[in-house]
Amino acid sequence: MTTESVGLLYMLTNAGPVVKFIMLLLLFFSIISWSIIFIKFRYVRTAFRDSAYFTEVFWQCRTLADAFSKAKALRSSPLARIFIAAYMEASRTENKENLAAKKNAGSTLQTMGSVNRTLNRAINVENRRLVQLVSFLATAGNTAPFIGLFGTVWGIMSTFQGIGLSGSASLAVVAPGISEALVATAAGLAVAIPSVIAYNYFNDRIRVLNSELQSFSSDLLNIIERDVFKKLEA
Repeated sequence: MTTESVGLLYMLTNAGPVVKFIMLLLLFFSIISWSIIFIKFRYVRTAFRDSAYFTEVFWQCRTLADAFSKAKALRSSPLARIFIAAYMEASRTENKENLAAKKNAGSTLQTMGSVNRTLNRAINVENRRLVQLVSFLATAGNTAPFIGLFGTVWGIMSTFQGIGLSGSASLAVVAPGISEALVATAAGLAVAIPSVIAYNYFNDRIRVLNSELQSFSSDLLNIIERDVFKKLEA
């Protein structure tokens, strides 16, 4: 047996059509998984960085209008985006209801209810953006080992069929076929392990971001409510 004959490329090129198909399928899973990992890692890292910066800037601003001008420059921050949505809704509702003229609690409640619904919608949109594509990592992590195992089982079946036809069960006859079959399992694990690690990592980071969105949303509602009451008392 030459060195070339035990090489990975040799085993792949000499594998059966079913094993080749499975290897191509696992290659597809691997490319998509790694693409998602790089895209989501960059997205989540930017979201955390810009949200931390926006939080710091937000609490330094004297008015919501100042914070709004700062938020417009941080479109990559989920916190900035939900703030923009809430601020625009509060401004629109205030103008519509003309609170300065009416000066009644009903208008205030209507404004706060509208802002609260807008915040909930904005948070849901941000959560959908954060979890987008992540589910594919779970699918790859759960199915790739089984796809690889299927390739292994099929390869071993083909090997034993070859042994039966050749009438020889020597190591030189059995080993190449078994090696080809086990490559499928190894490939499946190579796809599944990074996918599962990345899926757990992103889920953890998304939970943290979602918690920050909920906390910021509560603080922002209180601030907007105080701001509305100040305008009523003015």
